[in-house]
Amino acid sequence: MAYGAVGCLELTTERLLKSSHISIVQNSSPQIINLLYEEILSLKEALREFNTRRSTINMKMVKTLEAEIIEAIYEFEDVFDSHLANQFYSQSEEETGDPPLMTFSVDLQELKQDVDSFVERMNKMKKAYIHELCNPSPEEDDCVGPSPRIDFGGNDDYNMVGISDLFTEIKDLFGENSSQSEGILTVSLVGMAGIGKTTLAKKLFQDPSIFSCYTRHVFVTIGPKYRLADILVDILTQLNNLDIDEVILLMKGAKLLVELKRMVFKSLRFLRYLIVLDDLWDIELYFDLTKSFRDDNNGSRVLLTTRTEEVGYCASIWRDYNLRFLDKKESWELLRHKVFGEEEPCSYGLEKAGKKIAENCEGLPLTIITVANILSKADKTIEYWNEVADDKQNSVYKDAYDQMSKVLYPSYDYLEQHLKAFFLYLGAFPQNYSVYGYQMVNLCGAEGFLNPRPIHYSDPIATFENNSYGYLNELCFKNVIMSAKEERGFHLHSSFWYLCNKEAPKNNFYYALNFCADALQEEGIEYQRRLCIRNSVLFAIEDVQDSIASASKVRSLLCTGPYHQYPVPLCLDDLRLLRVFHARSIRFYEFPMEVMKLVQLRYLALVYNGNLPPSISKLLNLQCLIVDRHLSIVKSCGNLLPIEIWNMKELKYLQTTGRDLPHPCDEESVLPNLLELTRATHQSCNKDVLERIPNLEILDIQIELALDAFEPLSCFDHISCLRRLTLLKCVVVNPIFKAEVVIAPFVPLSDFPSSLTKLILKGLGYPWEELRKISSLPNLVFLLLECYAFRGPKWEVRDNEFLKLSHLHIEDTDLEQWKFVESENSCLPMIYSIRILHCYKLKELPLTFGRFLEKIDLVDCNPMAEKCANTLKKEWDDKYGVHGRRPLLLDVRSSL
Repeated sequence: MAYGAVGCLELTTERLLKSSHISIVQNSSPQIINLLYEEILSLKEALREFNTRRSTINMKMVKTLEAEIIEAIYEFEDVFDSHLANQFYSQSEEETGDPPLMTFSVDLQELKQDVDSFVERMNKMKKAYIHELCNPSPEEDDCVGPSPRIDFGGNDDYNMVGISDLFTEIKDLFGENSSQSEGILTVSLVGMAGIGKTTLAKKLFQDPSIFSCYTRHVFVTIGPKYRLADILVDILTQLNNLDIDEVILLMKGAKLLVELKRMVFKSLRFLRYLIVLDDLWDIELYFDLTKSFRDDNNGSRVLLTTRTEEVGYCASIWRDYNLRFLDKKESWELLRHKVFGEEEPCSYGLEKAGKKIAENCEGLPLTIITVANILSKADKTIEYWNEVADDKQNSVYKDAYDQMSKVLYPSYDYLEQHLKAFFLYLGAFPQNYSVYGYQMVNLCGAEGFLNPRPIHYSDPIATFENNSYGYLNELCFKNVIMSAKEERGFHLHSSFWYLCNKEAPKNNFYYALNFCADALQEEGIEYQRRLCIRNSVLFAIEDVQDSIASASKVRSLLCTGPYHQYPVPLCLDDLRLLRVFHARSIRFYEFPMEVMKLVQLRYLALVYNGNLPPSISKLLNLQCLIVDRHLSIVKSCGNLLPIEIWNMKELKYLQTTGRDLPHPCDEESVLPNLLELTRATHQSCNKDVLERIPNLEILDIQIELALDAFEPLSCFDHISCLRRLTLLKCVVVNPIFKAEVVIAPFVPLSDFPSSLTKLILKGLGYPWEELRKISSLPNLVFLLLECYAFRGPKWEVRDNEFLKLSHLHIEDTDLEQWKFVESENSCLPMIYSIRILHCYKLKELPLTFGRFLEKIDLVDCNPMAEKCANTLKKEWDDKYGVHGRRPLLLDVRSSL
């Protein structure tokens, strides 16, 4: 959390130093800001040290020190931001000239004493923090060791609900039918906290038919906080080594570790062993431990459980198993057994409510069992159970999440520093709300939570994503957030959502207003950094207005409730330090002119159908501007953005649905920092406009056709101007296939930027032959074709096409035959994932894909296509499914 607070201050300071529209008055000691910036970077570096030392720290003490750092940063930031806001606002109000004011002058002399005091204070705190990390304070014994866990109930077979098939599959790898003449095989069980990894590991470990196959058995539970020597001693104790005590007495430090590793290696000599490493967090620890696991090619096995996919993937490539959430039937089966057992009857009324309660647990076994324990101690009346079933905010769920917190909190506490604020921010949205990746990136970028330095990821799935999205990928790989494949969004399981909303107010990170009573709490909201309004009607209540007005230190106002299409009064006059205003859930009938006073605003998102006022250019700090339309309506001609949009040099993201970018008026009309232009009209894709956004990386074109549209539209003629473009998306919202094609055919390949890695096309109506024009793009890895992007019965792919393509998604098309032609080897040699949805006419699939293929999804397709896919899987498994490699994943299903 402290890292996020430092990031906010870093962004403010960095923009003062680097912004083209801010000049620091020379006689005001400009070195002040340089000194501040250097101290901020130094503090960030110190906080990052947490990442390498978190396995040995006193977490309680570290969190106390971080809370003190946050408080100090907030105090200074209030003074700093108020000083800047006053200067920005006064100059903005005085500006009456034409052309408009393009530069703010900032005098920092008055802040010299505050900066000096802050730097001195931070130096002391930084030293104390580093000292604590390197020399952890003593702590109570119950704070050391494995993560806390809730007992699922011993050997009860009902604890195997949903994982019995996986148990059988792994049993075949470990049991009497497993090879006794091969090297060590490591199998990983991966999943969210509470999903049943340890339960399954214990069941496998204790199974008699598995246990009898090995001469030595070891089960060690590790957790995020550990001592390597303690783990080795635990292993040696279970191996019945009698010399441990003597070695511990005679040796210390590095010599002791070397000797303990040697003893483990020697104790396993010529023995077939089964070792379970439960709750492993650190892949380096795995490699360190397994160096001591002697491999005599006698079929020994290592089973590990982990919350992080990186550990599972690196430890056991092709043998990492992700535990899934329970479905509705399995959830009710587990809940019913835990509440009623085998003997007690369950009435129809309780069963009906109980199924809804089980569904509300969202498939997590730990939640189901904890809720069941609470229900079993309460009156089993239909009225009470209906109350619990109808309200996901019922105290039963909250009590369950509180009981689970010791199990869940390590997943948050031990996150890398750069991920903590990002994770908590997802909790600002309503429960079970799916947030698009670009929304999170834009919001957190404006907040200062994104690391400007590139971050590299080991998992190949993330390689085609924009680096900023890597934060979301990392959180997914750590199983603390979930990706909704169909909606292409990210959300929190309710147990983690509750954790976020409980943790965030502690350090004034954000506070949520769901009801009027939330704004009237005794502790108040005046010190909160962010307010989340989850019901827009609250703006109309006077008490709530007064409460919001009292929160003058708020930097972000997030309106995240259900969409509200009626006018509501805003309370922005007292929120002069606002940097983020997210109001996409409110329809504005008139543009809210009070926004123009928010001169520090970096992010603005709202719903408004009219023209933007020219004064929008006064928001010179704005880096993200999103103006949606109420409903989807065909825009009228001449609906332009104001020409002043070209003065907003800090813009990085621009989304203005149904509005054309105006033609630049002079050579100064350039947006040098604009990286993403989304929902752009085809009229905006002309040469004059595209040449003035030279650093654009993402272009999203959205076309709404007029009913009398017959002539093909032109979109791609000037794409060559965008030499840094990585993602191109073109969507026809209402395709009308009256002509041969809706959009003019692709320009020659030479006119497409070679930097393109991701292409998304919908509703264009091209013949499949047009794909050849882009098939040689050297860096294209992701191709998504939806809603008759291409038409016709046959698509032929040659062996020199799409050489880098790894992800292919085809949905809603009339394709009948997909064939590889003129191919001696496999086409699409780098393909990793294929998804085909709603292609009801598709009868033929290629059968010769490369060895990198891992999964195929077929949803609502022709039975003949399903037959081809099954043949493909068999042939692929026969060819590549050897040397312990996992078989091809084939998911064939119907949405009906």
